[in-house]
Amino acid sequence: MDSFDNLSASEKAEASELQKMIAIEQQKAQFQAQVHSFTDVCWDKCVDSPGSKLDYRTETCLQNCVERFIDTTLTITNRFTQMVQKGTH
Repeated sequence: MDSFDNLSASEKAEASELQKMIAIEQQKAQFQAQVHSFTDVCWDKCVDSPGSKLDYRTETCLQNCVERFIDTTLTITNRFTQMVQKGTH
């Protein structure tokens, strides 16, 4: 028996809305975890020793690392969107 069977239509709508909000918050948390991981990778790759300011090499490395992260994220997001759209048609 489904736990939603005994709920009214408005309660079912509220429960569905709550599930959507939870899914969105989970996605946000996953994205934040990904950003933290990316930050660690770029920091470890590019920064030898922190100083009062970044030298040209370090700044360029961090910029390239961020750009590759953005490119990769966009590619994955677009691919996921295509998969979802194919599944709904």
